Amino acid sequence: MKKTVKTLGLAVFVVLMTSTFGFAEYATASVSEFPYFQLGCLIVGGMTIVSLKQKYQKIYTGELMGVFTMYTILVALFTAPVFNAIKNLVS
Repeated sequence: MKKTVKTLGLAVFVVLMTSTFGFAEYATASVSEFPYFQLGCLIVGGMTIVSLKQKYQKIYTGELMGVFTMYTILVALFTAPVFNAIKNLVS
């Protein structure tokens, strides 16, 4: 029961992070610039991390949450709105 609760908690965290990314990109970009590819990468990465937790129970849930958080930040850095904002800051 304990392993199911931890895996479910990780799955909820992944869904919340992915939906936060989607909402932030929707709020900052137009529909034509929405990063569908990056959203798909987050979904596949989240499913991979949840399946790793389900298969290998000795991996800590907090570690996997940290890994997915860093992965989300990395994916967000390579979207058009963030790239344009960084370009405007530099120039």
